[in-house]
Amino acid sequence: MKRPDPVSRSLDQVGAFFALALDTIRATFRRPFAARELLDQFWFVTSVSWVPAMLIAIPFGAVIALQLGTLTVQVGAQSFTGAASVLAVVQQAAPIVTTLVIAGAGGAAICADLGSRTIRDEIDAMRVIGIDPVQQLVVPRVLACVMAAVLLNGLVSVVGVLGGYFFNVVVQGGTPGAYLASFTALAQISDLWVGELKAVIFGFLAGVVAAYRGLNTRPGPKGVGESVNQSVVVTFLLLFFVNFVITTLYLELVPGKGA
Repeated sequence: MKRPDPVSRSLDQVGAFFALALDTIRATFRRPFAARELLDQFWFVTSVSWVPAMLIAIPFGAVIALQLGTLTVQVGAQSFTGAASVLAVVQQAAPIVTTLVIAGAGGAAICADLGSRTIRDEIDAMRVIGIDPVQQLVVPRVLACVMAAVLLNGLVSVVGVLGGYFFNVVVQGGTPGAYLASFTALAQISDLWVGELKAVIFGFLAGVVAAYRGLNTRPGPKGVGESVNQSVVVTFLLLFFVNFVITTLYLELVPGKGA
């Protein structure tokens, strides 16, 4: 029997991934809903992600503030340092940092859990007795990633902005009043909404990728380890690609202040 070529295998995997994503969305509105499992997974993902997310948000906000502060001084627009820093943190840094942490901590654990169940034939056993593993296992974990991403995105945004404020005012000698007053110069409420939208989409992607790799794990402990590594790498690649698409569409459809 002729083995399928790599291109065909890749297309099959992409199709299976999108099928799982659609099944997850559809199963979300079916009953019974695994509310207890959702709460347990939400607590787990949040508990393992919030401290690393805050620790990463501080240097992210600092680097953005320092870099933009130096640039705005060179071009004579120092009064816009605060607005530019807030836009960069809220629109770009916060959703990305949040999803990177969730994929690396919570997503890896979800993939390992589902992968372990797969190699022990628990997933097949659930299907045999008429229980949908997508509805009972995948949906609560994906929703937990989405909820954690939305929650942590706001936390990371606040910490990042505070870190940028501290380093701009204390390290670079900026004016506190000018930094705070410039928030409304360029920023608008839609910038916050697009950041939250990114968090929702990125959290959904992280959860679905982790679930897909876990449900399609090769036999043995080595297969589980490979699936965990692949889930993190694939999530990172999808994250930056989708971020590029959303940012491009947002900048095209939503005019900036003063445009």
